[in-house]
Amino acid sequence: MIDEINMHSLVLMHYSIALTDGTVIESSFDDEPVEISMGHGDITEGMELAIYGLKEGDSQTLTLTAEQGFGHRDEDNIHDMPLSDFPEDLPPETGLSYSFESPDGDDIPGTVVRIKADAAEIDFNHPLAGQEIVFSVEILGINNAHTEIA
Repeated sequence: MIDEINMHSLVLMHYSIALTDGTVIESSFDDEPVEISMGHGDITEGMELAIYGLKEGDSQTLTLTAEQGFGHRDEDNIHDMPLSDFPEDLPPETGLSYSFESPDGDDIPGTVVRIKADAAEIDFNHPLAGQEIVFSVEILGINNAHTEIA
């Protein structure tokens, strides 16, 4: 019996994410393949659903909606941060991305949208939020023998 990808599979694959205009955002096709554990947030839920049921050797390219990809933009994810919060040797610049620490200690990427008199406006939405993406995969291997680790 040939293994199909299920929600507990360990999957070895090549993938690429591109914009609908063909601009490639990231790709493993010219590099080492990636290994993902289904159901562990390694890729978005929409991407997991796109590869669910595929078998070793399968390839496919799908256009995912913003919701299936990186979600819709949320204006509540844009916040002002005092300029004094930035290190002197790394002042905020429009368009640059920085890593910020969340209240629970996680690193969160944010992009400077605008510099104001005393604050920087930071967008914490994923850079691809709100955009359709083209998701291409080639399944190289599937391991369904491992068990869910709590």
